[in-house]
Amino acid sequence: MSGLAESTDQTMFLDPEIRNWVLFPITIIMVLVGIFRHQLTILMAGEPPKPDIKDIRQGKALMRGQTLAQSNSYIPASAFANRKAYLCQAYENGTFLKNKSKDQSPVNLMADPKNMEVMMDGMKKQMMGIVPQTLIMGWIQFFFSGFILIKLPFPLGMRFKQMLQSGIMTPNMDVRWVSSLSWYFINLFGLRGVFSLILGGENSADGIRDMTAMGTMGAMGQQSGQPQDFNKLFISLKDSLSIVFHEWDLANIEQRVLVKYGKQSQIYKSAAK
Repeated sequence: MSGLAESTDQTMFLDPEIRNWVLFPITIIMVLVGIFRHQLTILMAGEPPKPDIKDIRQGKALMRGQTLAQSNSYIPASAFANRKAYLCQAYENGTFLKNKSKDQSPVNLMADPKNMEVMMDGMKKQMMGIVPQTLIMGWIQFFFSGFILIKLPFPLGMRFKQMLQSGIMTPNMDVRWVSSLSWYFINLFGLRGVFSLILGGENSADGIRDMTAMGTMGAMGQQSGQPQDFNKLFISLKDSLSIVFHEWDLANIEQRVLVKYGKQSQIYKSAAK
């Protein structure tokens, strides 16, 4: 037997009022809620926090040392030695540290007002996505529980039955019939293209992002919130730089080019004459 559902002569007639008062309203309400949530997110989004110049300096100094260690072959040996000596000395002395004191106790990011503001903005955006979807799901389960809304025009396998007939305990019903709760989930994931067409690619009405946020909210509260210890990072990078072997890519480049293009023998002959 194939993976498709067994074809049985099931004759069911749906009241047209179900289409007019259940099927279309669920889709329209989900579209309107997504557009409203997108506009509300834009209104509530404040100005992004201005980065601290000292934090930027720490990060750029770390990137500078990493770039020197990875791309040292692009500069001569003297230039590499000068940069290496300067950066190793600066890392050891804590020149680029935000706070010059090296003996710093770990600081909790939760105590920083700037970080708290950023975290609160992220939680507000997540709540604006989770709360409407939860209310819509509860509304559908309360008023339209057990409703059959539509029949798909193509055959499907039995493994789709649980996905398309959520909330209906009828093992012998044709898989192509779709329940109200399943229609909600189809719209939740299927309206992504509609929102992209109406609101643009970067919109806040994505149902998939909401489902992901539901699973990540608990993990956010369990994070330790400890910042990076740049002093240890600088010392570790200093040790790495001190053992880097330098080999300039352009050393003896003239001879290598001549050998590559077969001109080296001609140079020797002209020099002998």
